[in-house]
Amino acid sequence: MPLTPLPAARMAALEAIVPAAPSHLPLLEAHGRFLAARVDAARALPGCDNSAMDGWAVRAEETRGASRDRPARLRIVDTVYAGHLPRHALRPGEAARVFTGAPLPTGADAVVRQEAARPTDDGTHVELFICVLPGHDLRRTGEEVRPGTPLFPAGQRVDATVLGVLASLGEATAFVRPAPRVAVVATGDELVPPGQPAQPHQVFESNRILVAALAREAGADVTHLSRSRDDESELHAQLERLAPQVDVLITTGGASVGDRDCVKRVLTRMGARFLVDGVALKPGKPVAVARLGNTAVVVLPGNPGAATVAFDQFARPLLFKHQGVLEQRRVTRARLSEGRHKQAGLTYLVTVAALDIREDGATPWARLRPQGAGQILQNVAAQGWAVLPSGQADFAQGESVDVQLFAQPDFQAVEAA
Repeated sequence: MPLTPLPAARMAALEAIVPAAPSHLPLLEAHGRFLAARVDAARALPGCDNSAMDGWAVRAEETRGASRDRPARLRIVDTVYAGHLPRHALRPGEAARVFTGAPLPTGADAVVRQEAARPTDDGTHVELFICVLPGHDLRRTGEEVRPGTPLFPAGQRVDATVLGVLASLGEATAFVRPAPRVAVVATGDELVPPGQPAQPHQVFESNRILVAALAREAGADVTHLSRSRDDESELHAQLERLAPQVDVLITTGGASVGDRDCVKRVLTRMGARFLVDGVALKPGKPVAVARLGNTAVVVLPGNPGAATVAFDQFARPLLFKHQGVLEQRRVTRARLSEGRHKQAGLTYLVTVAALDIREDGATPWARLRPQGAGQILQNVAAQGWAVLPSGQADFAQGESVDVQLFAQPDFQAVEAA
């Protein structure tokens, strides 16, 4: 069977899942989720003219010419705290003591901060030592947000600052899509759980932890972790039990065509419909994506380096689509720190340890790490993938390629994609 080019395979794989139905969640429960609809401001921020400082609410015109030597003298008629309403409107010659956040009395159009004023000894008047203009040290109604202002688009990730804005507008819930439920099944007779003794010919099983953590980083709720020997009956029983309980089922190992590689055979007998089966990608060529009933299934290779790349390119997009978004990574051009030879028919994703930025603004250098399907240290603290596209076998040192950056991706709502 011919291998599917990477871009076509990624597009086909996305058909394995649809966005989940959204619901209103309490704000803290919505943390980390994605908004399912645009949010407009229901009220103004601030909700009224208020003081930006502890000080004195005044008519600005009455401070004209004020100085230390010739202070303006006004009668104190009120004290206003945040959360309380003024009791008096200001008439000419009057001032009100105000604290940060306190609403301004009618008639006041400026605030003199307390450091620039001094009450008289009898407490009936205040002397002002500076001249201020209208608007000084006050916050106008709606100066940050006016009612009806679009704040967040559908697809916005709900982080701490978004939660703070929603709460400040009086919202108790957020309309978001739920986390995808995920099960991870690692396969292989050679696997030994960490913490137990292993022989030199055995392998400590790391993929369940690796893949589960990658899924959590993509917003998933990992509900099941399982392991199966290279036994078709045992694997069939596990997949049959787990698939109905989750939105996405991810297997690692047994993805190739060896005698003991049984994952795809078992899925086929269970009636899975394969959307992708083998991709012109290295590492990660055996990756497959299928539908098994209502569950999306991602079949990852067993080598941890290959599993990481295949997860990144196929499982991660599915998990985000379930949440109603497509991830848009930043891409930059960079020069290769060393030459590479590759198979011309495959796209290679090579780990970039760092981008060395030039002071003169020239194209940065991408420092590559040694690459191997069975290696895992290569991806620690990586900044992205250098994309060596198909159709070319040799890449010279200094040649420019695209680099997909992991940091600060954008998210776009699926409906608007």
